[in-house]
Amino acid sequence: QVQVVQSGGGLVQAGGSLRLSCQASGSIFSGATLGWYRQTPGKRREFIARISSSGWPVHDASVKGRFTISRDNVKSTLYLQMNSLKLEDTAIYYCNLVSGANEYWGQGTQVTVSS
Repeated sequence: QVQVVQSGGGLVQAGGSLRLSCQASGSIFSGATLGWYRQTPGKRREFIARISSSGWPVHDASVKGRFTISRDNVKSTLYLQMNSLKLEDTAIYYCNLVSGANEYWGQGTQVTVSS
């Protein structure tokens, strides 16, 4: 059974940086497509970034050039490095694993950007 645990959220000033982590148990991590999403009250969960099993990343235009998705298959951990944070980046961030027809989500972590 796959368990997904997130960490690294918190409060940061605009222009600052933060790194989110997402660690998964089980044997599916290395072959899975991994992603980050975020959600604010009253809005749908939005795609942020995705990284393939071979390490190829795709970032949404809203974060391109500021956020970087990466993975460490030895540690079974997904990362999101967030730089040049803006007020509109405030949200609950979720990690996602897709392996075949199966999909798993982390519990979410709050990121708050202040002025």
